[in-house]
Amino acid sequence: MPDPTRVAVITGADSGIGRATAVRLAEAGLDIGITWHTDEEGAERTAREVRALGRRAETSRVDLTELPAAADTVDDLCERLGRVDVLVNNAGTGTATPFLDLGLDDLRHVLDVDLAGPFLCGQKAARRMIRQGDGGRIVNVTSVHEHQPRVGAAPYCAAKGGLGLLTQVMALELAEHGITVNAVAPGEIATPMTGQEDTDPHTERRPGVPLGRPGDAREVAAVIAFLAGPDGSYVTGASWSVDGGMLRMGPMAGSHLTSDDWRRP
Repeated sequence: MPDPTRVAVITGADSGIGRATAVRLAEAGLDIGITWHTDEEGAERTAREVRALGRRAETSRVDLTELPAAADTVDDLCERLGRVDVLVNNAGTGTATPFLDLGLDDLRHVLDVDLAGPFLCGQKAARRMIRQGDGGRIVNVTSVHEHQPRVGAAPYCAAKGGLGLLTQVMALELAEHGITVNAVAPGEIATPMTGQEDTDPHTERRPGVPLGRPGDAREVAAVIAFLAGPDGSYVTGASWSVDGGMLRMGPMAGSHLTSDDWRRP
């Protein structure tokens, strides 16, 4: 009996890193489950790209503030596609609000989307992978702010830092089932979340980033695809920074330095 086609479910795959990941995994031969929150047309564009590569695509709306019910979308997509081999927790949100001006609702909104949502979606996918009996891959998209803080992003940093440690616990507990769990921590990537959807990152100057520019969503997708593919089979519990060297400078320097003077001693 031939092996079943592998399936990946990717949250927030209507644009940016999620869309790039969907296309990259479809190129690798996976069928794709796509979630979206507000941009249905974006999700359909992603689905069309996947189908143009000869792979199946299913879409579903999900609002990760409506927990725990929202996580049922993972089960729904798995049923429609027949199984799940890869989960990419990519959907996210944040704030640009000073700590003293934040309200409890602001905090809860970001924590639900960026931490509790991946927690519950991860449970749904892992339980199915265990029942299938042939392992699986979970990739949690965090941020450089999993590792270092940023002014105005208290809830985001708290959520992404928590997701980084959650990733490590998941890796330890799920390893016996052949499931690897890793984090990918992007820096500034040219996506709608950073207001740069139609920007060629190679033409943008970022003096505070050692590589001198923002990243392309496809560069993040390539690392996710490695972790989801056969070459990543012995990698688990790690956080992979895709940031052009930003963490070596500090994220505040990455976005706030206006010259290259730091390059000279």
